[in-house]
Amino acid sequence: MANISASLVKELRDKTGAGMMDCKSALGETAGDIEAAVDWLRKKGLSKAAKKAGRVAAEGLIGVVLDGTKGVVVEVNSETDFVARNEQFQGLVKMIAQVALKTGADVEAINAAKVGDNTVADAIQAAIATIGENMTLRRAALLSVSQGVVASYVHSAVTDGLGKIGVIVALESTGKTDELAAFGRQVAMHVAAANPQALESASIDPAILEREKAVLGDKAKAAGKPANVVEKIVESGLKTYFKEVCLVEQAFIHDPSKSVAQAAKELEGKVGAPIKITGFVRYALGEGIERNESDFAAEVAAAAGQG
Repeated sequence: MANISASLVKELRDKTGAGMMDCKSALGETAGDIEAAVDWLRKKGLSKAAKKAGRVAAEGLIGVVLDGTKGVVVEVNSETDFVARNEQFQGLVKMIAQVALKTGADVEAINAAKVGDNTVADAIQAAIATIGENMTLRRAALLSVSQGVVASYVHSAVTDGLGKIGVIVALESTGKTDELAAFGRQVAMHVAAANPQALESASIDPAILEREKAVLGDKAKAAGKPANVVEKIVESGLKTYFKEVCLVEQAFIHDPSKSVAQAAKELEGKVGAPIKITGFVRYALGEGIERNESDFAAEVAAAAGQG
């Protein structure tokens, strides 16, 4: 059995919510491979890791800017949450979002874009020198439609268009713009709350889909089900999975009796034209970035000469 560290067990517990001994067993069975251990726990019915969002482990702000049929979302990171309340930093994030709306979502292109006599990268460096914290433009995404609207929602907003979670949603339609925008904001709020992983089943990464099938199949086989039954269980399980992770199939948070797709279909009469949700982007501040956690007690002891 591989030597499993306490930190590795803790990481798996944080990801899955499973018990300590179950996590230790899973890591032992998978030679310390975290992702394989997640699957091992799921097959044993001990984890719901696929439904858990990634840990937020960085500070800064998400910025969102709209311009009719186009919208952009950016993430600018800082070292502490205190900086997010700094007006200079807020102005920097808004400026970066405005630039991204014109230049596109490529981070290098945004950094190289001119704002007056200087580049965005220069502006970031100037803010670092003034505020005294490291900052970086981590990522950006842009959505556009030929006709219709791009709508948005910002959660935990510190000011207009800036917050901890930012969502943009693209609706393709020739219908009434004001009605589309109102519905688009509702869908964006839904995305912020439900955190879908894909627009529809066809857009799910094939590798992720195969992994889900394997988990469902192995779990059914472990329960002693015959091959023909296993196939039906996998098919049924995938339908449930799609309702959990695909935006258009999720129960609409504003009316859980219908799916997001059904809500859009019902609105078509009021809008006066077909509605197609063509895309969405959801940025949660710091997702996927691991923070180095310090041991405060150990630091104090060391400072007192006891470490």
